[in-house]
Amino acid sequence: MTSPGPLPDPLNLPALHASYGGHWLRGNAGSTQAVSKGDAIMAAADTPVLMLNAPLVATRLGYPDLSGLDLLEAFAFIHPARFCVPTPRGLAEALGLPVPETDADVPEMLQRAGGALIAACRDPAWPEREGAWSAVQSLERLRWPWAQVLRPHIAKPDRAERWLFARLPEWDEAGERPSPRQVEMPAEAVKAQLARLTGEGAESREGQRAYAQDVARIFAPRSAPGRPHLALAQAGTGIGKTLGYLAPASVWSSLSGGTVWVSTFTKNLQRQLRAEARRAWPAKRADGTPPVVVRKGRENYLCLLNLEDALQGGFAGRPAVLAQLVARWGAYTANGDMIGGDLPGWLGTLFRKRGIAALTDQRGECIYAGCPHYRKCFIERAARDSAQADLVIANHALVMVNAARARDPNQRPTRLIFDEGHHVFDAADSTFAATLSGQETIELRRWIIGPEKESRGRRRGLAARLADIASYDEPGAEAIAAACKAGLMLPSEGWLQRVGENQPFGPVEALLSAVRSATYARDESGQEAGYSIETEAAGLPGDVIEAAGAASEALASIRVPLIRLGGRLEAILADPPDWLDAQGRARIEGARFALTWRIELIGAWEALLDRLGGPVDPEFVDWLAVDRSDAREFDVAIHRRWLDPMKPFARVVLEPAHGVLMTSATLTDRTRDDDKWVSAVARSGAPHLDVAPLLSEAASPFDYAARAEVLIVTDIAKGDLPALAGAYARIIEASGGGVLGLFTAIRRLRSVHGRIADRLARAGLPVYAQHVDPIDTGTLVDIFRDDPRASLIGTDALRDGVDVPGESLRCVVLEQVPWPRPDILHKARRAAGGGSVYDDRIIRARLAQAFGRLIRSKDDKGHFIVLSPAFPSRLLSAFPDGTPVLRVTLDEALQRLADGLGASAREPAGGALQP
Repeated sequence: MTSPGPLPDPLNLPALHASYGGHWLRGNAGSTQAVSKGDAIMAAADTPVLMLNAPLVATRLGYPDLSGLDLLEAFAFIHPARFCVPTPRGLAEALGLPVPETDADVPEMLQRAGGALIAACRDPAWPEREGAWSAVQSLERLRWPWAQVLRPHIAKPDRAERWLFARLPEWDEAGERPSPRQVEMPAEAVKAQLARLTGEGAESREGQRAYAQDVARIFAPRSAPGRPHLALAQAGTGIGKTLGYLAPASVWSSLSGGTVWVSTFTKNLQRQLRAEARRAWPAKRADGTPPVVVRKGRENYLCLLNLEDALQGGFAGRPAVLAQLVARWGAYTANGDMIGGDLPGWLGTLFRKRGIAALTDQRGECIYAGCPHYRKCFIERAARDSAQADLVIANHALVMVNAARARDPNQRPTRLIFDEGHHVFDAADSTFAATLSGQETIELRRWIIGPEKESRGRRRGLAARLADIASYDEPGAEAIAAACKAGLMLPSEGWLQRVGENQPFGPVEALLSAVRSATYARDESGQEAGYSIETEAAGLPGDVIEAAGAASEALASIRVPLIRLGGRLEAILADPPDWLDAQGRARIEGARFALTWRIELIGAWEALLDRLGGPVDPEFVDWLAVDRSDAREFDVAIHRRWLDPMKPFARVVLEPAHGVLMTSATLTDRTRDDDKWVSAVARSGAPHLDVAPLLSEAASPFDYAARAEVLIVTDIAKGDLPALAGAYARIIEASGGGVLGLFTAIRRLRSVHGRIADRLARAGLPVYAQHVDPIDTGTLVDIFRDDPRASLIGTDALRDGVDVPGESLRCVVLEQVPWPRPDILHKARRAAGGGSVYDDRIIRARLAQAFGRLIRSKDDKGHFIVLSPAFPSRLLSAFPDGTPVLRVTLDEALQRLADGLGASAREPAGGALQP
């Protein structure tokens, strides 16, 4: 994009750009030169240098201590809560500068970008001016490199600026929303609403209309308690399922006054849903409240108390700079969402440590009304807005947690739409799991006891959070003291080293030490230290069982006083003292909620330990594990999973609901048999409620036979990394970029990237990689979407939820068939699910999801390539009917890429393969 006006003057500082294709340095004199890696490092060390994404530059130079004037940090300060793709192209477009055509043009653009940012500070109409002068003073004291550059250009305001905490608006209390009215929706009303949402002149889709009418049936009045209307609706890509279910949802909400919850698995779909919902609801109602709310878990939102602590000395060095930039963002954010909201996903990665996580409520330590910022809290605002909303957009995990332990049972959702419904099983598997580990138990200790020794931060133990209660109620004070004393038996700092040296302290550390020893003793995998190891929780040695008994007693000694404390809090609420005001009542309610959660957690751990050494429970799968990564241990754990997690899901989520929809483009098993719905029904929870779900299917309108082609490459031997890397490089070159590469192992991904990145960068074909580039996954997808010549390689997170229509994604490459990892949990479910039939169902689903990344709109086209000769024909039904499938050599595949689609007649998926 070219600037409509004159270009800004370049900032008079040297600029450095590093890619896998080389390194370029531009000095103050205005000439750009290609330099060696050593010269680039020396230049950055000698003087402040402009660069873009310093951690990425450091990675490419192999110099981790690199520092400089990162333009992304300046952008985050000057334009908080504004989107920018963190690449030269993205920054240029965000600032209205010409996009650099080659790597050698980038340093000049960086200097122009610096000039544009300075010009924004001088502009009287700078929309984010308020708070900037005060922030830059604080940042200068923290020795932020940009502070001295920006400070002369930021005018001191005429009057003192309000601090963030004074600027944020307070939320208002609202009365409880009445229960929805029982209504019947006329079919014509749904049809008319769908027509309105799709817009005048929109393409008429019979499949979408039929889909919307099927969805509408879940909103009918329920006929019996515990028997919700349940619909399973498969809607192929291109049907328009989002508007297909928003149409009946919006009609029902309008007629009934009720709330519909739409649950997704990926943040990308949440953003898409928020945009689509604007067609059905206004941004604000007449009273100023939002009818549509995006709701996430507490750990996604900025915690104002954590931020205040960080700004007042809780953070030091670079994390303190991050806190100031987050405070700038906090004054302009729409909703305080730090993970997938309007905080740039790349901001946290610029600071390496987990600074973003430390500014959220990761540990569930919220003190609710005891917080001085309670009335301005982003989390509380979202909760209150969602209670009054017509549509709540959430994720699978939050919906399940909310159903299991909502603070207000009356606010549990009763009309639920699970989009990306093929992930509900996995989400339930995680939600209803029990894991007793070192990491989990040390977090419990911190929640009970609070800061110990020299530890910093705002963590407050039970005694600090409930000090006024303890001073008023003697039995409550005794319960707090007993819980804190018992909590000292939990693992503390340094537990992992002590366990590794077989010198544990306390009964829980002793258990973890015994678990670690037993797991290593029984390991037959021969796995290198980079991989985790595990063993079945059966036939365990006596020392593990004995340690489990002692640990269970220690946990019970914590749980019992917590139960007593909960009882005392209930008594205080039932007979409140004179000093207990509304805020104090709200704080006690919050404390009761947190206590209940922890009591249930400890109870689940005790149940897990009590089963060790006893008979096997057929409903559960238990195992021991030592978690390792990059040649080091990071946790020791005992795991328990439901063999079928849809059993608790049915009881907790489905049974209280009135209407539930599960929908996806890949809901059924793509098999040639007639029983394709069997697995979808089983994984919906319906069998546990004796409910017969409505089954609905709308086929994709896309012409896969003409717009897609599956190529199975037969001459890349398994385990031949040089051949695999060469194949990826040649495919990316033949395609001219636009390749999404999917790997089943991180090590192979890293090895391939290391072999091809330089070669492709020199050809102007950048390759970005998950687990290599210090960039979060969402930002990597943004970069990939923004540049048609870029390619992106990664693992499972890229197989789902990546929505990149158009030219930027024109080829998907799998390095091998995505076989399931044969861990203990998988083997148990495989045995219960039919053996190889169970495996094939999983593989077909993964192939279908991966193929679904390729064709996102009717104009998309491209190739789907699998670099594996071992591709059983029984898996071919994973691809849409009519999709041509060929077994070819790599050279033949490259020729087909060069020729484009439609080069010759081919056999469709499900038929005989062309040799």
